[in-house]
Amino acid sequence: MPYVKTRDGTDLYVKDWGSGRPVILIHGWPLSADSWDAQAMALAEAGFRAIAYDRRGFGRSGQPWSGYDYDTLTDDLADVMKETGADNDATLVGFSMGGGEVARYMSRHGGQGVIAAGLIASVVPYMLKTSDNPHGVLEDQLASIGAGIKKDRPGFFHSFLQQFLGVGFISSPVSEKTVDWAWRLAMQGGLKPILECANSFGHTDFRGDLPAFRVPTLIVHGTADKTVPIDATGRQAAKGIASAQLVEYDGAPHGLTITESDRFTKDLLTFLGQ
Repeated sequence: MPYVKTRDGTDLYVKDWGSGRPVILIHGWPLSADSWDAQAMALAEAGFRAIAYDRRGFGRSGQPWSGYDYDTLTDDLADVMKETGADNDATLVGFSMGGGEVARYMSRHGGQGVIAAGLIASVVPYMLKTSDNPHGVLEDQLASIGAGIKKDRPGFFHSFLQQFLGVGFISSPVSEKTVDWAWRLAMQGGLKPILECANSFGHTDFRGDLPAFRVPTLIVHGTADKTVPIDATGRQAAKGIASAQLVEYDGAPHGLTITESDRFTKDLLTFLGQ
């Protein structure tokens, strides 16, 4: 079943590897399900069923004009779970923007069929800096994302992904070819979806969704994350989720599923085995 049709008729590309207890992997912006390949393979080899799908507007999925708000994106997740039969004893793991779908699923769909959750370098609970969210990102910085994409999308993503993956002037945790690979994934997304999703993850407040987490929840975040600051997100999520386990990766950048792949995969498998 390479595609699932959502309730509004959008086709979502789905990768379904292995068998066993389902683990649903929700990718970050602006990538695709392929960014989860290392973890998906390890999960399948360890006896789990790894399901990763391209969010609407990204990768090989359909690019409708609308539906890039978190309620619709979360309904897409629910549709993937139902159509793949992975709506029982499932673990939801969301990276970056994908953490928002996990949080909204727990509240909007009552966490139906979910026994555990993971928020990895996630935007939950709130990215925007406000008077009651002082460690968030300034509105001007969020607005500059859209402006940069509209001016020069290829150039913007080249610079953005270097920060995303912790590439510095002297050292880098990944090769230049890895950055090129991530860039190619990013360039598969449609312009409208990319812009709309950037607005959604930057401005959606998930603080009201946190009490809906009633399952063991793994939170992993890098202390050097310049894309999604840990003080506004990972650390606040850990405070707001009663059953949370926070693991901080000292010095790790945003894209830790890639830069710290072996360590993260081991931590995820350990969490799933509890």
